[in-house]
Amino acid sequence: MSKKKSRFLTQDELNRYNRQIILQGWGDDAQIRISDSTVFIAGVGGLGSAVSFYLAAAGIGTLLLCDDGEVELSNLNRQIIHTNEGQGVKKVFSAAQRIEDLNPHVRSVTLDRRIDEHSISELARDADIIVDCMDNFETRYILNRFAVKESIPLVHAGVYGMAGQITFIESPSTPCLQCIFPEAPASEVFPVVGATVGVVGSLEAMEVLKYLTGTGDLLKSRLLLFEGDIMKFEELPLEKNPSCPVCA
Repeated sequence: MSKKKSRFLTQDELNRYNRQIILQGWGDDAQIRISDSTVFIAGVGGLGSAVSFYLAAAGIGTLLLCDDGEVELSNLNRQIIHTNEGQGVKKVFSAAQRIEDLNPHVRSVTLDRRIDEHSISELARDADIIVDCMDNFETRYILNRFAVKESIPLVHAGVYGMAGQITFIESPSTPCLQCIFPEAPASEVFPVVGATVGVVGSLEAMEVLKYLTGTGDLLKSRLLLFEGDIMKFEELPLEKNPSCPVCA
């Protein structure tokens, strides 16, 4: 991704982001690209907590937080952006408050809306990149179709128990989500260990930052699998489906 340097960093920004600015290949220009970027976060639950925290800490200019749920006690083992006192509060408002406390330079846009075929174009139209932090494939397929149609990169991730997966989708150069998962798995209430979403959500945030700054190699056409129970990472190569109903 490339954006013109439109301004200079303030002294407060230089101090706050110093440890990433001094990274080779980062510098002021990459930091300004980050602060000029808009990221759509689909879901501010488990994965969304880690993604939101680390992107806010890194200085993303605008976070579009989309979720229509409320904070529940059963969320708190993994959805660390929310607090015990936030039970009953809409997740987007709870998350926005924590982000403001963490980094006042970040603008949080609260989208208390359900993602569907009709709402997605309004919700994510201004995004430079979309982050899939959902827990169901029905909504993931909606994100995927929109991302392919609008040529917006999509970071997909999912978790189950102590395991997780992540890939970077940028159609037409990579397989889309429908290529990778032609059919959705059965819907269920699945187990999740909180640290799992911390690991995988942090990896999602890393992919977003690499894309926005133009540093490192993205997980394009690669599915990274994490097995926390045996502490192992494995990578699978991905290929486009020439008969894919979405991206073919």
